[in-house]
Amino acid sequence: MNAYGVIILATLLFSFILDIVAELLNLKALKDDLPAEFDGIYDAAKYKQSQEYTRVRTRFGFITSVFGLGVTLSFWFLGGFDYLDGWVRSLDLHPIWTGLLYIGVLLFGRSLLSLPFSIYSTFVIEERFGFNRTTPVTFVVDLLKGILLSLLLGAPLLAGILAFFEYAGAVAWLYCWLATTAFSLFVQFIAPTWIMPLFNKFTPLENGELREAIIAYAQSVRFPLQNLFVMDGSKRSTKSNAFFTGFGKNKRIALFDTLIAKHSVAELVAVLAHEIGHYKKKHILKSLLLSIAHTGVMFCLLSIFISSEGLFAAFFMQHSSIYAGLIFFGMLYSPIELILSVFMQIFSRKNEYEADRYAAETTHDPNAMIEALKKLSLHNLSNLTPHPLYVFLNYSHPPVLARIEAIRTIPL
Repeated sequence: MNAYGVIILATLLFSFILDIVAELLNLKALKDDLPAEFDGIYDAAKYKQSQEYTRVRTRFGFITSVFGLGVTLSFWFLGGFDYLDGWVRSLDLHPIWTGLLYIGVLLFGRSLLSLPFSIYSTFVIEERFGFNRTTPVTFVVDLLKGILLSLLLGAPLLAGILAFFEYAGAVAWLYCWLATTAFSLFVQFIAPTWIMPLFNKFTPLENGELREAIIAYAQSVRFPLQNLFVMDGSKRSTKSNAFFTGFGKNKRIALFDTLIAKHSVAELVAVLAHEIGHYKKKHILKSLLLSIAHTGVMFCLLSIFISSEGLFAAFFMQHSSIYAGLIFFGMLYSPIELILSVFMQIFSRKNEYEADRYAAETTHDPNAMIEALKKLSLHNLSNLTPHPLYVFLNYSHPPVLARIEAIRTIPL
């Protein structure tokens, strides 16, 4: 095994071990005593259920991780990448079609292998804890819609990337960067009105006390609120959420119907204020710019390594190709991706604190935000005492207790 293979194998094993250690520490951090902050929110049975949910999801994560690593290493060291390459080459297709078929087969195989785990997660684990509302028909339809979207949107982008690296020479990475950025912006623009409604129904929030309170708040912070919707999240789960998506005239705020059913008007205004806070603090724009910069760096590095003979030798390939190079570079890039993901999680948690602060200050009602966070943790069976290492590696949001403590320190 050459240096490329050693780096990739070491990264796979290190990531796997790091995740296992973090998961074990997270389980050990579970406490028998309910945090005092949640007295009156959780009863003993519900708190015990939330801890059991964490344990079950963690054990399930162990199994999926071991399986995923085993499949990856087996396919690699048994020569699967080269065997598949030989088969697609035997079809004597155009290089772009050959590349699409090669990557498509790998993605399809991965999806097929993960399907039983997805079914078990949805219809056994989530069902056991009272979350699942997805019917088998909805599950299958969602799966088919996802495949169709991948073909209609993902395949043309991938074909363009393959074509640029095949024919554009030294500046191929730049064209790929520009094309990918344009594609991402296009998808974000059309997603609220064209893609997301394929999976969920978005209904304008009806007139009443809640809508009046939200409009009054939006006017007070000079936020042009035009698209405020209720999403039928209960179609798939009882879990609650809210989100801000899109930009320009297509931006919208969506509240899950499950969220509205479980919270007071003041709490819902606080949740919406948090989402508006992300917009006002330019978190969405900053995240977009970071993503664009990250993509540019990735394509630049890809242009350096995509034709490296050593990279193909590490995977026992008899022939080099652009399409296989994309796959192998993705695995070689994983150490950088691991480091970047940690920094992005830190950045995301910082943004969440800022959005909480914005909501508390502009609603002049920090208790409403605190109560909303408590109820969200209850209804979603959140882990109230996660281990710091697990938070550091995996949490895009700060733990709920840390968020509540931070809100209580805000001077009003």
